[in-house]
Amino acid sequence: MTTRTLAVVSAGLSQPSSTRLLADQLAAATRDELAGRGENVELRHVVLREHAHEVTNNLITGFPAESLRAVLDTVTGADGLITVTPIFNASYSGLFKSFFDLIEADALTDRPVLIAATGGTARHSLALEHAVRPLFAYLHAVVVPTSVFAAPEDWASGEADAGLRTRIDRAAAELAEQMHRRPVSTGPIDPFALTTDFEELLGRREP
Repeated sequence: MTTRTLAVVSAGLSQPSSTRLLADQLAAATRDELAGRGENVELRHVVLREHAHEVTNNLITGFPAESLRAVLDTVTGADGLITVTPIFNASYSGLFKSFFDLIEADALTDRPVLIAATGGTARHSLALEHAVRPLFAYLHAVVVPTSVFAAPEDWASGEADAGLRTRIDRAAAELAEQMHRRPVSTGPIDPFALTTDFEELLGRREP
């Protein structure tokens, strides 16, 4: 049975966090969808608040700490990606954007991504389409059609209500299908790896 890796990035700043709660439910739904397609799933959670200082230091110095490098490799080496950000001032959070600013160019090319967000009012849901989706389009990822937004009224007694549950299940099915159709990831791309040997670079290939 094939094993897929699914990276789940949540950018909530509080504890407990509705952003993390939504991320967990999307991850569980995607895992179930992939299981129905005969595939195991290894969930790899990335909670950005735990790496906020490292992200800032990387932006300043240009070099990631060892622990942050491992997180970046987790994200870029996964078969699929779920990203969930709180919406602040009609856009993604600064921490969310700063983290994805550290992703190497083309590292997410053709990677299936499910985008989601939380906010204080449903009016913020459009930020997924005018801010978050263009970010991943720029990174050449394959963003599934259904995005998921959760406002406070979408949580009934701490659980997703029927409308939110439907959106979660639909988006999870789309992500699972995209992941299932692609070869298993071979891991993160090494930005320093040579794609041409030295003889070719120097024009000294044997005839």
